[in-house]
Amino acid sequence: MSIKKAIGTFAALGVCATAVAVNVQFYDENLPGSLNPLYAESMVDFRAQELYFDRIFYVDPINNKLDSKIVRRFEMAGAKKIRLFLNEGLKWHNGEDLTANDICFTIKAIMDPQTTSARAKAFRKSFTDCEVEKDTVAVIEFPEVYHKPIARLSFAVLPKSSFKSTAILPNTEFSTRPVGSGPMSGAKSSSYAVFKAHRQSSHHNPKIDKMRLNQAQDPVVQINTLKGGGMQGIISVAPPYRPELASSSEVFITTYDLRSWWFIALNESNPILAKKEVRQALNYLIDRNDLREKTIGVKKGDKESPCELISGPFVQSSPYYNRSIPVVERRYEAKATALLNRAGLEKRGRAWYYNGEQVRLRIGMKETLNKEAPDLLDQIGNQLGEAGFDRLVYKISAEEWSREVISGKSSSKYDLVIGKWSFNIDENVNNLFQTRKKDKGTRNIFNYSNPEVDAILERFNAARRDSDAQNAYLDLHAKLSDELPYLFLWKLDTKSAWRTELRSSIITPYYYFTMIDTWKYSKK
Repeated sequence: MSIKKAIGTFAALGVCATAVAVNVQFYDENLPGSLNPLYAESMVDFRAQELYFDRIFYVDPINNKLDSKIVRRFEMAGAKKIRLFLNEGLKWHNGEDLTANDICFTIKAIMDPQTTSARAKAFRKSFTDCEVEKDTVAVIEFPEVYHKPIARLSFAVLPKSSFKSTAILPNTEFSTRPVGSGPMSGAKSSSYAVFKAHRQSSHHNPKIDKMRLNQAQDPVVQINTLKGGGMQGIISVAPPYRPELASSSEVFITTYDLRSWWFIALNESNPILAKKEVRQALNYLIDRNDLREKTIGVKKGDKESPCELISGPFVQSSPYYNRSIPVVERRYEAKATALLNRAGLEKRGRAWYYNGEQVRLRIGMKETLNKEAPDLLDQIGNQLGEAGFDRLVYKISAEEWSREVISGKSSSKYDLVIGKWSFNIDENVNNLFQTRKKDKGTRNIFNYSNPEVDAILERFNAARRDSDAQNAYLDLHAKLSDELPYLFLWKLDTKSAWRTELRSSIITPYYYFTMIDTWKYSKK
């Protein structure tokens, strides 16, 4: 066959004859639950949505400064208003122009009380209005003076033309086949999500033609598939499997900063756990050193440990971490026994009783965490069993976690819940501990309520200087380490693994794919 004829044949098949398509497949822990950025609930959702959509402002992972791909400049228009000037030539995936109308539509959708999104509720009080001056200029009004207003514009932009009103609902076609303006377009099915390069806009030029997100399988299968070249990446590699990949010349491992920490939430609607002495006793009965050795493989004194113990709701590298609060590393049975006796519990033989009945604890854990810390649920159950508590253990599916646990509807099912939270650079934990009311406390697992904690969180919200925000959260750390609505466990480093054919792969903390335009992949 002549070269000319071969080119004609490829063209007829829709294949580019001058370049080979660059396709990349990777494993993530689950499939995204929704591709609508207002309904992101898991880290998988955030990562996938970062490929489909543009956020107005984002934190550059190189210099940690706020930047934007769609705003060329901004200026204050009074103390409470900001004027955004958009870049020219911005396009949605369907070819329509992205304009100031879309910016204001998104803000008004967030403000609309009929938008049932927890993320919308978190942003809702940040704005009072948005006006379109012209196609490339939007003026946003805030309810009060903020010391860093653009930091409140870190949400994705939605296309006005895709919705009939500003009331944005979940489970629509947009949640599976969205129209975005990000570097990739595509959709998700019941078994994978696909992303195709979007190069019709002035602000994106991805080097990778197509990506496919596959749901994680057995870790051994993932590793062997990656080493064999059947997959190009694994978003999160559990510590026990990292040495094997690190020894491979075909793979490189890189850190993915999630600012995430693990916890055991305590249900204070249980009369026994409502007693602070009991919560404090449980804190002394959890042997964290033993747990991380048996589940993650970290021995006490290990250098460069991937698992760092914590005493409050922040990672140790955070400016909010209160270093005056000591970590409880091992079991202190004598202290725990004294606290339990003070709370009115009685030990008969090897078992604890309260009001004549043996104390039983129902312990649940988000099922996907077992891949990162194998057998953690049973090990925690064993430790509490050895301490004298009857216990039942349950694995919580990702769906149940999102539908019931986060929304505070699992108080009748569990007494303790093991989970992990991940945070953006702002590390805002208010919705975990605020009294659940309207748009507050949206992730308050067991509907914890404490007026002193609420007051501290209001101080954080009202802060106009970084130092004021820091002081509020340092006080929060101290208060929570005493009240213990959570037993704080550890920060576990997150590591990704990719084939060495991948180049220039800048990974953005939390969002991951913000800098996907720089990524390159070439087969050997």
